[in-house]
Amino acid sequence: QVQLVESGGGLVQTGGSLRLSCAASGRTFRRYAMGWFRQAPGKEREFVAAISWSDGRPIIYADSVKGRFTISRDNAKNTAYLQMNSLKPQDTAVYYCAADDAVAPSRAPYEYDYWGQGTQVTVSS
Repeated sequence: QVQLVESGGGLVQTGGSLRLSCAASGRTFRRYAMGWFRQAPGKEREFVAAISWSDGRPIIYADSVKGRFTISRDNAKNTAYLQMNSLKPQDTAVYYCAADDAVAPSRAPYEYDYWGQGTQVTVSS
């Protein structure tokens, strides 16, 4: 069992930055691939970024965030991060982290076994 708690969301202006954190319980964090997803009002949950277990390679990103967002993990701290730069109003959503009991990262929400409660990110124009 893994419990995930996101933090770091908030209100930021266009072009600003935020860093989201996802703290995981348990001693087996390094065995899980980690993903970030987001869901805007009236839209389906969409993939943002994911990172492999253990050494964190490979990493995959949605085209919409590539070059602006960076996913990382610190296994010693049982924490995954999403650094978000050059934020746009269309990035506004609730952001969720998720853990997948697999080696490779996945873009598919149904692959993930555990989810956090989400953190709101709002980008004003």
